[in-house]
Amino acid sequence: MENFREELAACEPNEGKTLVIETRDYGRVIRYPIKTHVVMSNEDMFALMDRYVTGRVKSDDYVFISEKVIAICQGRAYDIDELKPRRLARFLSRFVYRSPYGIGLGSPWTMELAIRDVGTFRILLAAACAAITKPFGRRGIFYKIAGMKARAIDGPCPCTIPPYNHFAKMAPAMPNQVAKSLAAHIGCKVVIIDANDLNVEVLGKSSKDISESFCRQAFCDNPLGQSAQATPIAVVRRLDCADMPQCPPCRRAILEASHI
Repeated sequence: MENFREELAACEPNEGKTLVIETRDYGRVIRYPIKTHVVMSNEDMFALMDRYVTGRVKSDDYVFISEKVIAICQGRAYDIDELKPRRLARFLSRFVYRSPYGIGLGSPWTMELAIRDVGTFRILLAAACAAITKPFGRRGIFYKIAGMKARAIDGPCPCTIPPYNHFAKMAPAMPNQVAKSLAAHIGCKVVIIDANDLNVEVLGKSSKDISESFCRQAFCDNPLGQSAQATPIAVVRRLDCADMPQCPPCRRAILEASHI
């Protein structure tokens, strides 16, 4: 445990981010980004936790995990050369708003995954409702109807670490169950998060008692980064943790926070 505390104390925030954030409702929170190897399709997520997290956290910590890594471990990320978008996917993708923070369903490959995972009827219903409401200036209707699984789908981006700059991926399957299993394995709370520089979505959590408001406030600045940082995991700790006096990383964080 002490060795890991020293490792945490050596953690550096990603560029443009901070280790400590002052939340509106939960005080100061520290987020330690954990750098990993490039996770490949169908890797064992429990082995991944053992390599980087297990035995190194306290029971009142949170481990936030990027939903992309969970999806990759589940084999739900695909090289776009292997995807053959149907005609409907090519047609519908032309009308989807493309955010500067991610391609979303604005490509034939990601729209094809949405049709596969969400279903043709729901995607068509979402598209029809979006078409009706768009002239009235209402945006986001498509994703509200298509649901969280559709919102979490993302596609290739040149700033993403290879080989995933050439991949499209679905949302993780059964994210709440995955979070519960991982929490039982590592001994602390787990949150599966979909964060970018625009928004934060909680896809899965190991307990219904975990506040989604806390998760969003703690991750509102996307401390894991948006591109090739290779930090898909964060140990998250409120700075009122029980063993603060004996916790070098937390003492360091308090000193840093006093200068924010």
